[in-house]
Amino acid sequence: MNAFEQRIQRDCSLDMDNLDLNIFQINLGFKCNLQCSHCHLECGPARQEMMTWETMEHVIETAIRLQPEKVDITGGAPELHPHLRRFISEIKDAGREVQSRTNLTVLLEPGLEDLPLFFKDNQIKLVASLPCYLEEEVNNRRGNGTYKKCITALRKLNNLGYGIEPGLGLDLVYNPGGPFLPPDQNQLEHDYKRELQERFGIQFSRLLTITNMPIGRFWKNLKRQEKEGEYMQLLTRGFNCSTVPDLMCRHQICVAWDGKLYDCDFNLALGLSLSPGLPQRISDFEPAVMAGRWIRTGDHCFGCTAGLGSSCGGALLSE
Repeated sequence: MNAFEQRIQRDCSLDMDNLDLNIFQINLGFKCNLQCSHCHLECGPARQEMMTWETMEHVIETAIRLQPEKVDITGGAPELHPHLRRFISEIKDAGREVQSRTNLTVLLEPGLEDLPLFFKDNQIKLVASLPCYLEEEVNNRRGNGTYKKCITALRKLNNLGYGIEPGLGLDLVYNPGGPFLPPDQNQLEHDYKRELQERFGIQFSRLLTITNMPIGRFWKNLKRQEKEGEYMQLLTRGFNCSTVPDLMCRHQICVAWDGKLYDCDFNLALGLSLSPGLPQRISDFEPAVMAGRWIRTGDHCFGCTAGLGSSCGGALLSE
């Protein structure tokens, strides 16, 4: 057993097994119009990895068989995938709820200006990255001018009813700007809503706080600053048994752009495939053996269990 599994069993008397398959997370590829400093997948404009339509068909077939509560589409910037609209339409036709993750700025790219209306017409929930409500902080992490583009995109979404009307959920995502844990999600949500409303008249549904994992560009930046040891100590000292039942890997499965299966998007980033003996590709997916599977873990998993916990759905606990 690795250090994380030992900690789970010693301190929590729990095993790292999957409990259910409520969330079906699909990573369409690593191509993105941005190159954010905290990206765990190191996405960017030069990345060419992208899911084929053949693999998308396997995903759709599996979604019909699996009947998950939600299909969670991510990337990269999923909006850059040429088959995104067809993919979403077929999943919606199968009666599944769909949410798509966005960096907001991509919605202003040429040829994608009408995509927000497509999302609205198909009742797609949006989960939008806005790592801070301060302009300087956002530009530092995502590039000059990014903040103003995010505000423009948010206003456009509000004008369509996102974050305001029932069925048009608009969640924002916060990531810490350095080697520290997120603050209380509820309090920070209050701050975001106050600042964005007072400055720009922007509304949104919820704020999700996500801890930066010790992988990808964030980890490389820490190593350059010689702060990687300090950050790992912060995560391991902050280990909280109360987060373990709701860890996202215990309630989902993730499909990579190339059809390989992973317990979560962070394992995907590390190339940490499913446990040996399990089907490894979406074309071989078997729901009966996936629910209850043993989850592969590593030191990075301390990022999800530190403090109030972290997942693709935000904090796992509240203060």
